[in-house]
Amino acid sequence: MTHEVRGVVAGAKGAPVRMETILVPDPGPGEALVDIQACGVCHTDLHYREGGISADFPFLLGHEAAGVIADVGPGVTEVKPGDFVVLNWRAVCGRCRSCRRGRPWYCFNTHNARQPMTLADGTRLSPALGIGAFAERTLVAAGQCTKVDPAAGPEVSGLLGCGVMAGIGAAINTGAVSRSDSVAVIGCGGVGNGAIAGARLADAHTIIAVDLDQRKLDWAREIGATHVVNARETDPVEAIRERTRGHGADVVIEAVGRPETFKQAFYARDHAGTVVLVGVPTPEMTLEIPLLDVFSRGGAVKSSWYGDCLPSRDFPMLIDLYLQGRLPLDKFVTETIGLDGVEAAVDKMRAGEVLRSVVRL
Repeated sequence: MTHEVRGVVAGAKGAPVRMETILVPDPGPGEALVDIQACGVCHTDLHYREGGISADFPFLLGHEAAGVIADVGPGVTEVKPGDFVVLNWRAVCGRCRSCRRGRPWYCFNTHNARQPMTLADGTRLSPALGIGAFAERTLVAAGQCTKVDPAAGPEVSGLLGCGVMAGIGAAINTGAVSRSDSVAVIGCGGVGNGAIAGARLADAHTIIAVDLDQRKLDWAREIGATHVVNARETDPVEAIRERTRGHGADVVIEAVGRPETFKQAFYARDHAGTVVLVGVPTPEMTLEIPLLDVFSRGGAVKSSWYGDCLPSRDFPMLIDLYLQGRLPLDKFVTETIGLDGVEAAVDKMRAGEVLRSVVRL
């Protein structure tokens, strides 16, 4: 059986997104059919629309999502119809050398649904990050579904599917922030504010938010920053040092993905401190830092892939923390919109007017 649903498609590079009829097949072996309830509008969707990820148009956009399992294919045991799930784009295989070494968050063989979703005329769609959740119903690999407590609600639960999880994980997983640490976060969009929330969860004693946009700094204060630095008005490296007794922060998280902000992060850390790159650079970007500085400053320089998260471990834990009032996921939701509001939401996101627009289906 084929399911006919509405979905948001990017048809060509730079063109406005459009609503289309999408044909979704019944789940095959290892697959799950999910009724989407909410999906956040993420910068990755903009990158897809602008051709910054691949040229495999048309794309079925949306990936930061939560919903309910409608059906599962043969061999699926981890979820069942009726389960409330958060979708993720790193379904681990359990068999590659990383998984066998007990590091499944670095899985080298993550997978998606095998069957394609198509337009009504049969044109094959490329689902964003293997999900395609700006649609009433989507098909994914069952391993992309993580069951969580439905009491949290889909608007906030879906945020763990991408940006917020990437930021939280950059702090607690990659950066291993602890209560003895000072933390600086450069770039306070969804990912950066996720890192601030993660540092707050870890009880960091000082959390410094850095951005060019005062609105984002105001959001950062609400989420847990103890200090804010407007980089339009002052040198962020010096400002971070001033707020850490002249030493620099123990952990600096770069959530922009640009050479100039990475350099700021590198020089704003204390000796033997840690730099975490969670902002995603573009292919043409290069970085030049004196090798002697890398050696003499010690510490660690790390990249954080999806917050080095393991969805089966991290999603239920973070939802529980939200329900306990310890993780302010609701503060990330600036507005809720319908499927027909995605194009306008992308423009608002690019202009820095929202932390997250969430499509509610």
